[in-house]
Amino acid sequence: MPLSHQEIARYQRHLSLAGFGPAAQERLKASSVLVIGAGGLGCPALLYLAAAGVGSITIADPDRVDASNLQRQVLYTSEDQGANKAEAAARRLLALNPLIRVTALPVRFDRSNALRLVAAADLVLDGSDNFATRYLVNDACVIAGRPFVYGAIQGFEGQVSVFNLNGGPTYRCLFPEPPEPGTVPNCAEAGVLGAVTGMIGTTQACEAIKVLAQVGEPLSGRLLVWDTLSMRASLVGLRPDPLQRSIKELPPEGYGETCIAEARTDEVNAPGLRRMLSDGRPLQLLDVREGWERELSSIDPSVHLPLGRLEILPPGPVEGMDPGVRTVVYCAAGVRSHRAMQLLRSKHRFTQVLNLTGGIRDWQP
Repeated sequence: MPLSHQEIARYQRHLSLAGFGPAAQERLKASSVLVIGAGGLGCPALLYLAAAGVGSITIADPDRVDASNLQRQVLYTSEDQGANKAEAAARRLLALNPLIRVTALPVRFDRSNALRLVAAADLVLDGSDNFATRYLVNDACVIAGRPFVYGAIQGFEGQVSVFNLNGGPTYRCLFPEPPEPGTVPNCAEAGVLGAVTGMIGTTQACEAIKVLAQVGEPLSGRLLVWDTLSMRASLVGLRPDPLQRSIKELPPEGYGETCIAEARTDEVNAPGLRRMLSDGRPLQLLDVREGWERELSSIDPSVHLPLGRLEILPPGPVEGMDPGVRTVVYCAAGVRSHRAMQLLRSKHRFTQVLNLTGGIRDWQP
């Protein structure tokens, strides 16, 4: 697909780059990318994919821009708060480069659309922040025969790899099964340095460009692990497992949701907690978030005891609480409170304690 005069003027730094040139740029122009998630990873990746001249970009994200996103999701401004991320991102990308096509899909990537969306793209870049989506992306890419650029971040560390490229390893070759529910915190629970998402998302974009333009040596068969506190990067070799390529179709159930906890008797959701608060029976709430989080919002009245302090308390009474009274523990999203619930039972003899699933995030209207 020949480049126009406008494209030659715009991409001239690529065209003069040894080992890239017009042929690689034309391959980018003819290619299509599906980006899942326009958040911390998706934002920098999308900026560089659009600027590089990838011909068609589809963005799938149902979420809306929130004030807490602006610390790292650099596609958005304060004025975008409340807007759908996919649509706001598309507007920004087309303003950056009107010579490409951008499609905004304000939908969740799930079993109902996974195969169709993946098959329509040449490559998938995953910017999601949960294991359920990553396994769904992986299996849809295996079935459709599409490469998958993986990125993940937590705190000060990030990972990048390219899966399912020319017979190379898949995501399941690295992680055959998802972790147990509640064992791995997400960004809302563990926090993340904004610049780290920029580094990892930009690296994902670089890998996608290499694959599509057919230049360099993509990270297939290798996992890049980057510790930004020490600025040490390491490469871990990966081997393909033929069993992980045996997927022919998405199972009718239990897939994609495999790392989401099933309904449990030791949990309560936000509507259930509202019913408990109105039923007239004694109930106590425990907030295990940090003090600065409580400054933003809380469920009152509640006792405040950060998880770190609860973990070092000796067995016995917890000040301000009755171990025999119904207790609901909450945090930001339900991970720390799950750990706190276990501690209250095992060390402090609480007999009626529940975890608020979704935390205060789901509690707020």
